[in-house]
Amino acid sequence: MKIGVFDSGVGGLTVLRALLEKIPGADYLYLGDTARLPYGAKSRATVARYATSSAKFLVGEGAEYLVIACNTASALALDAIRDAVPVPVLGVVETGAHAAADHSKTRDVLVIATAATVESHAYAAACAERNLRSIEKACPLLVPLVEEGWVDHPVTAEVLRIYVSELLDQAQDAALHADTLVLGCTHYPLLRAQIERAVPPSLCVIDSAEATADQVAEVLNAVPPRSVTPRVRFFATDSVARFRALGSRFLGQPIDSVQLVDLGG
Repeated sequence: MKIGVFDSGVGGLTVLRALLEKIPGADYLYLGDTARLPYGAKSRATVARYATSSAKFLVGEGAEYLVIACNTASALALDAIRDAVPVPVLGVVETGAHAAADHSKTRDVLVIATAATVESHAYAAACAERNLRSIEKACPLLVPLVEEGWVDHPVTAEVLRIYVSELLDQAQDAALHADTLVLGCTHYPLLRAQIERAVPPSLCVIDSAEATADQVAEVLNAVPPRSVTPRVRFFATDSVARFRALGSRFLGQPIDSVQLVDLGG
């Protein structure tokens, strides 16, 4: 089984990291569309065009199952991707909402994500489909802090404290009794320890990367473990050196080789 993982950048490597742990019997293809990020500033039509071209590339390289490890593409282009390729496609928004539904007892859920994902209200819609009430909170400073490497920095801890305080105030104003917090951005798993320190102990933190890997493993339970190391091929549409350096931090292991590909404008 070859599993293709797609993101506009390196954040989706947290999903790949979780997949490698959960499904060591598969081989993997990862594409970061670094030439055309950020997707959050693009229209729905443009995101769909970029994401479908990336999905087609991965299928052309042999992917038999696609994981859209990009919240913006999952929110705005999942149907377009599914229409464009002949293989199963899973998006991180639906897996995050699915995990929240499994864990929440109160049926009230909080979501932190990028501004683009929050503006799409994709998590709110996915939660509503599962009879969950939700509040989404945009946390635009977290991605650059993670990419700067300030995962355990006091500045990051203070930024998180402010965001969490604002979110809890919103929940109180809306009379929500939330018991679950969804990390709605693939950068946020790197901040999980900091986030868990910032939120009340009563809040269960759902790591969207782990939730996605769990759901893929459930679907592909016929892929047996093996003694050899999974083969992973990395592709980027720009800035290969930066992808390799920054991506190694997200993946938790060195990335030795990244192939530069041109998917057009």
